Amino acid sequence: MKSILRQKISFNVQRSKPVVIFPATPTPHDIKFLSDIDNQTVLRYYTSGVHFYHADPSKAYEVDPAHVIKAALAKALVYYYPITGRLKEQPEGKLVLDCTGEGAMFVEAEADVCLEYLGDPLTPPFPFTDQLHFDSMLMGPGVINQPLLYLQVTRFKCGGFTFAHKTCHVIADAHGWAQFLTAIGEFARGADQPNVLPVWDRHLLLARDPPAPTHIHLEYEPMEDATQEDFHILLKAPVPANLVQRSFLFGPKDISGLKKNAKSLESVSYVSRFELITAAVWRSRTIALDYNPDHEIRVQFPVSTRGTMVPPLPTGFYGNAFARAVACSKSGKLCSNPLGYALTLVKEAKEKARASDFLQSLADLTVLRGRPQMMVARTFLVTDVTRASFQDVDFGWGGGIFGGMFGEKSLPGSTMYTNFKNNDGEEVVIVPMCLPELAMATFKAEMESLIQA
Repeated sequence: MKSILRQKISFNVQRSKPVVIFPATPTPHDIKFLSDIDNQTVLRYYTSGVHFYHADPSKAYEVDPAHVIKAALAKALVYYYPITGRLKEQPEGKLVLDCTGEGAMFVEAEADVCLEYLGDPLTPPFPFTDQLHFDSMLMGPGVINQPLLYLQVTRFKCGGFTFAHKTCHVIADAHGWAQFLTAIGEFARGADQPNVLPVWDRHLLLARDPPAPTHIHLEYEPMEDATQEDFHILLKAPVPANLVQRSFLFGPKDISGLKKNAKSLESVSYVSRFELITAAVWRSRTIALDYNPDHEIRVQFPVSTRGTMVPPLPTGFYGNAFARAVACSKSGKLCSNPLGYALTLVKEAKEKARASDFLQSLADLTVLRGRPQMMVARTFLVTDVTRASFQDVDFGWGGGIFGGMFGEKSLPGSTMYTNFKNNDGEEVVIVPMCLPELAMATFKAEMESLIQA
């Protein structure tokens, strides 16, 4: 298992004045109602992502990627016109989308270095993405009455470029935003319309009347022994100086090692790559942080329900359509048992969240409890966007060197799995981690022992 310690690097970026991109043709001005999944309080923020592209010798320096993407964005926004609207808050606190056509924000930029300067391989966390992202705080805090999409295209001296985006999570999940970005790429390559036409249909994920949750949703259930200290730095910024950031790369051999370890220690059925990595990371991180053995520890991760609901959501639906799976254990039991124990808990949590009525139950619960705050005490938050196809977004320069969603830096209480292909053409999963320096050393040793066993 290879790991990369992230160091701060510096370079200069000159940004142009931000411009507003409107749909290429007139679009309806109407009110769109959001689903009760979209309306969860925890989704009222922006997610960030960036895509890196090599120069295309056939285009030389005559074709400007920023101009190509701007024109394609305007065409895509005709089909995805709600993205050009603004969120409004109703008296009871629920959000609706006013499709005002006010547009998306776009900025061009020039970097004074070549892409190679940023590192090889290009893997998150990227400590320099503040240079590559539009500063959305220039527009104002929060998501209400603010643009829902911010884009920045940065050209590099080598002819390569980056495409960075900040997207409002209320409007779409990773799958939905990847669908939209793919549409921009299709227009950039000359398409007349998106290959997948967007579907709004947020009424499909509204709570029943009356709401009747049928499942327990642990992300909204408190821990009996949680204290204020449990909400401290393990989730929130700013990150203290003694924390370090390191990316762990899991190739096919590493996955094979984890699989052998799990199967030799405990009888399990088929396991996915995600389940193996999550079980190993959760267990190793818990050991590294040396929790009280009697305290409950959780790991939480989103599970797409697009293929599990009955009836299924329509093709092209781009709203939030994921539930949260939560596995929990006493710290002592998690750390003292073999990997198979953690793996079983992760698999069971995932299966529960894939129940055909699980997302409907979540919609009911959020309405019944008045959109409660999510429980994060002693909870490790894992997000996996390796299946969202961000790396395949093609504006005419081919697939990117890397493409995915993540923050400027990993935070101690969370991680986001992304992926890339190495020089041998093998798919590698990237797991950014942020831990105190001594805990990081312990975590790394624990992970290596699981892979080599």
